[in-house]
Amino acid sequence: MDEMNTDVNKYMDLAIQYGAEYGIRIIGAIAIFVIGKWVAKKLSGLIKKLMERGEVDPTLSAFVASIIDILLMVVVVLAAIKNLGIDTTSFIAILGAAGLAIGLALQGTFGNIGSGVILILFRPFEVGNFIAVGGESGTVEAITLFNTTLLTPDNKVILIPNSTVAAGNITNFSKKAERRVDFVFGIGYDDDLKLAKATLQEIIDADTRILKFPESFIGVGELGDSSVNFTVRVWVKASDYWGVHFDTTEKVKLTFDAKGISIPYPQMDIHLDPTKA
Repeated sequence: MDEMNTDVNKYMDLAIQYGAEYGIRIIGAIAIFVIGKWVAKKLSGLIKKLMERGEVDPTLSAFVASIIDILLMVVVVLAAIKNLGIDTTSFIAILGAAGLAIGLALQGTFGNIGSGVILILFRPFEVGNFIAVGGESGTVEAITLFNTTLLTPDNKVILIPNSTVAAGNITNFSKKAERRVDFVFGIGYDDDLKLAKATLQEIIDADTRILKFPESFIGVGELGDSSVNFTVRVWVKASDYWGVHFDTTEKVKLTFDAKGISIPYPQMDIHLDPTKA
């Protein structure tokens, strides 16, 4: 009986000893986790606010803040585990191996994220711009960390991976406030050249959307196979580009018809030598 009591007391002493030792460690680990989580949230929130004050794109600031929060939480969890007396070297190795495997599996995705960060930082285009990229043209609806969304003139939505956007040529038609509209109008060789040129000038001068500066240009650009071709270049606000393009083309045709100026079809004149007929 005495031996049994001795064993019970021995185990109770051990339980109290380990309970006191590991209880303090568990309480410490919980405290580290709770306080560390609070600090991580506050720090990531502070960084996000600083980036927003610096007028950094909201998408980028939210992404950077979330990455920092994740990294800080990893550090907090490792610190809490280490406080329990567990060797964290193996955990770090496992995390490193897992990170490498995930990186290799998602390298395309990370490439899109990296390209998205570059696009957001350097801003070759913005939401609302009309651009041509990756073989597609449209108005930019959204720029995320993974892809760029275009809305085509016929109302189709196109998602282009950011890696494709950043790696190719980007044509931004909306970057500048003004654009040049180029025309080529042909008249017949028998038509009055001066009258045609004066008529083109009248049409341009009558359109208030066409800017006075930079000055418009009208000149004979080519003596073609079937026509004398005028090169016409006018400057307009970017928003007026297509309106001026279509309206001027229609106006030239109607005015040329009214003044008897021909717009010839492609043709070929064949002359027969009567001595060899």
